Amino acid sequence: MSKTSIPVRILRFYAEGFRSMTIGKTLWMIILIKLFVMFAILKAFFLPSFLGKFGSPSDKQEYVAGELVDRAAPAEE
Repeated sequence: MSKTSIPVRILRFYAEGFRSMTIGKTLWMIILIKLFVMFAILKAFFLPSFLGKFGSPSDKQEYVAGELVDRAAPAEE
């Protein structure tokens, strides 16, 4: 039995498995590209920073607190 630690054995297991992949490397590359598109590009276009217009942390805090209270309160007519 080997005297190496469990984390080292796990790391070697996954490294050897990745080295012996053929189509798996291509699939992992597709997954990484999709994650990059989802988190980097889509965030830049569809999730604007609403808090960027406030200068101080207290202004940001007041804005967030106000939005939470306004959205949680039922609409009264």
